[in-house]
Amino acid sequence: MLQSSLAEVEDSITFRVLVLALVIVGVVATDIAAETKFSLWALPLSLVGGIWSYYRRRDRNISVKFCIAIGMLLALGAFLGRLVGESNDTRVALAELLIQLQVLHCFDMPRRKDLGYSIVIGLILLGVAATLSQTLAFAPILLIFLAIALPTLVLDYRSRLGIENFKIEREQFPQRNSSIFGNSSFNLRFLILNFLIVVGLGLAIFAVLPRFPGYQLRMFPVSSSINVKGNFTGRSIINPGYVRQGKQNQGSGGSGTEQGNGGGKPGQVDDSFYYGFNSQMNQNLRGEMKPKVVMRVRSQTEGFWRVLAFDRYTGKGWEISRNEQVRRIKRSPWTYQIFLNLLIGAGKTKEIVQTYTVVSDLPNLIPAMASPKEIYFPTPMIAVDPEDGLRAPVGLSEGMTYTVISQVPYRDRTLLGKASTKYPQSFKDYYLQIPSEIADKVRKRTEEILANYNQQKVSQSNKSLDSTYEKVLYLAQYLKQNYQIPDNPLDLAYLAENEDLVEAFLFKHKGGYPDHFSTVLTVMLRSIGIPARLVAGFASGEFNPFTGMYVVRNTDAYAMTEVYFPKYGWFAFDPIPNHPLIPPSIEEIQTFSVLRQFWNWVAGWLPSPVTGLLNNVFGTLFTWISKVCSWFVSLFFKGWLGIFTGLILATIISFLGWLAWSQWREWFRHLSLRKLPPMESLYQQMLLWADKKGLSKHPAQTPLEYAKVSYQHHSVATAEVIDEICQAYVSWRYGGYTPDLHRLRQQWQQISSRTEKQIRLKSNRD
Repeated sequence: MLQSSLAEVEDSITFRVLVLALVIVGVVATDIAAETKFSLWALPLSLVGGIWSYYRRRDRNISVKFCIAIGMLLALGAFLGRLVGESNDTRVALAELLIQLQVLHCFDMPRRKDLGYSIVIGLILLGVAATLSQTLAFAPILLIFLAIALPTLVLDYRSRLGIENFKIEREQFPQRNSSIFGNSSFNLRFLILNFLIVVGLGLAIFAVLPRFPGYQLRMFPVSSSINVKGNFTGRSIINPGYVRQGKQNQGSGGSGTEQGNGGGKPGQVDDSFYYGFNSQMNQNLRGEMKPKVVMRVRSQTEGFWRVLAFDRYTGKGWEISRNEQVRRIKRSPWTYQIFLNLLIGAGKTKEIVQTYTVVSDLPNLIPAMASPKEIYFPTPMIAVDPEDGLRAPVGLSEGMTYTVISQVPYRDRTLLGKASTKYPQSFKDYYLQIPSEIADKVRKRTEEILANYNQQKVSQSNKSLDSTYEKVLYLAQYLKQNYQIPDNPLDLAYLAENEDLVEAFLFKHKGGYPDHFSTVLTVMLRSIGIPARLVAGFASGEFNPFTGMYVVRNTDAYAMTEVYFPKYGWFAFDPIPNHPLIPPSIEEIQTFSVLRQFWNWVAGWLPSPVTGLLNNVFGTLFTWISKVCSWFVSLFFKGWLGIFTGLILATIISFLGWLAWSQWREWFRHLSLRKLPPMESLYQQMLLWADKKGLSKHPAQTPLEYAKVSYQHHSVATAEVIDEICQAYVSWRYGGYTPDLHRLRQQWQQISSRTEKQIRLKSNRD
C-alpha cells in the first residue's frame, strides 16, 4: 500500500455532497420503515467521515485503513451475534450491519470508485426500507432519493469521462450557458423532465405489471420469539375491551365480562374493540366503535380475515359450546413453523400466503384466511378450537408480525350446487340447534319465503331452488332487500328479557344491526335442516396500491354466516345490506388485480356521479377488450383453420401497429426539429436525409470528418453543400458565428429536390 500510487482521486465537492446525501436518505428511509434510530449516530459520523475523507483524499492513510478493517470485523461479529435472536427475519440486522460498514467506509473515500460503493449502499438501504415499509411515509423518501440520484449519476458519468471542472468546460464551449443549471448535460429542466419521466413510467409499470402469486422463498416474516409464562390451556380469550381481573376497561366498556360478555343483558359496545371476539357474543348491545387501524395485511389475494366462529345460538347472541375442547399445537424448536393439520375439502384449492402486522392491541385470537394449514408465529405453541379458530397464549400486541399459509378452496357454484344433503350426525348435533320457542315460527317463515321465490322480485328467473347453495343465496339476498339497518344505531330498542333476537328481527323491527342479519340467516338455515354457524372476523380493509397492503380497522370487524357442504367444507355468505353477497375469495385470473385495486383506491376520492360515469366508461371498454382478447385466443383452439385465421389477424395487426409507429415517429421527429434553433434544425435535417441515402453519421465522427467522407458517397455538388452546412454548423455551435441561413436553405432545397427528381426518373425507366 505504501508503494502504490493513488489514482482516480475525486476532487468534485458537489459529487461528494450528493453521494453523502444519498447515503443519508437511505439511512433515514430505514429508520422510518423499521422504526429504528440509526440516524442518531450514523448521520453525524457520516458527515465527519465525509469531510475527513475529502481533506485526506491524497494521503495514503494506512493507519486509518487498518482501524477501518478492525471496525468492520467487529461489526461483523456483532451482526452474527444478533442473528441468534433474529434468525427468522434478518432484514433490520442486515441493514444495521450495512450502515455500520458505510459509516466506516466514509472515512476513506479518495476515489470515484469508492464513492460508487457508497451510491450502491444507499440504494440497498432504500431497498431494505421498501421491504419493511407498510405506510406511505416511505413514498416522499423514495422521491427525494430519486431527485438526488439523477444529478449524482450525471456527475458520476462526467467523472468517468474526465469532465470534472465546469470552468474548463465553459472555456472550451463558450456558447453554453455559464450557469451550472444551464449546462447542456446538467441543467435543471433536464433533471426535472427525467424525474417526471421516471416517476410516470414507474407508476405505470407498477400498475400494469402482472402479479404472479407464487412465493419463491419459504422464510416468512415473524416477530422475535415470545416466552410464555404459566400453563397455556387455550380455553380463555383475552379481549382488552372487556372487564378483566376485576378492573374496568378505560373505554366505554361495560360490554360484559371476559367469559360471558354480559349474558345477553342490555349494554353498550366498547368504542375500540369488537364485541364479538369472545367465547360468548352478546347481540343485545348498542352503540358503535370509533375507527382506528388495528393491523396491516400483505396477502396474495383479497380475503376475509377470519377470527372465530360460534355454534350455539342463545336467543340474544352466540357462544362456543365446546370451548373446553381446544387442542394445543407446539411448534418445532428449530423453526417458527406450526403445522395445523386442519381438514380440507375435496374441491380445488389454492395456497394463499398472508403476513399480518398488528398496529393496535388485539385479543389473543389469530386472524387468518379460511383453511389455514401452516402458521409462522412467535410463541412456542398455539391452540385450535372446535370451530377452527386460532388462539395465542398472549394477546396480539402492537408491532407483532406473523405469517399464515392457507389452502383456500375455490368457490365453484356448480359443484356446491350438487353437494349432498346427507350430513354427519356430529354436524346435526351442533349446527342445527335452535331454541324450541322460535323453531316452528322461523321454519314456517323461511319455507314461506322459499315457496314464494318467483313472486318476490328478487330474481326474474323461473328456476326452482333445487339445491342447498341456491337456497342460501336466495335467503341472503332476500334479507338484504327486505330488511333494513337503522340510520341511528341508538334507534334500535333493547331486547326484553324474554324476547328473542331472530323473532324480533323478522316480525317486529323488520331489521337490525349488520351482525343481526347474519344471525337471522344462520338460524333460518338451521330451521330448514341446513348446518350453519356464525363466523366473525375482519373485512379485507382498504387496499393501499403503493404499499401493497390491506389497512384493516376495528370497524371492519363483522359477522356473517358459514354453511357446511359435505365433501367441500364451510363456505361463507354475507346477508348484510351494502355488502357483497359472496365475500372476497380467490379467482382464477388475477394478473392485473393491482390495476383494479388502484382504480378502486382512486375512485374512493372521487364524487359518486364521477365514479359511476368512469366505471361505466372503463367497464364497457375493458369488457369489450376482454371479449376481443378471449375471442382471439379461442381461434387457436379451433383446429388448423382457426390457427391460420389467428396468424393472419396477428400479422395484419402487427403491420398496422408498425405503420402507426412509423408515422408517429416521423411526426415526432418533425416536431422535434421545429423546436431546435434554425441552424441546428437544418443540420439535423441534412443528417436525416443523408441517413436515408445510406451515409449515416457515426457518433464518434465530428461534423467536419463527416463532411469529408461525404465526397466519397455523393456527387461533388451535393457533397459541397453538405460540407458548407457542416462548416456553418461548427462555426455557429462552437464559435458563436451567425450563418447565412437563407442561402444555406436555398442550396439544401435545390439539392434535395434535384435528388428526388433523379430518383423518380430512374424508377420510371425501370
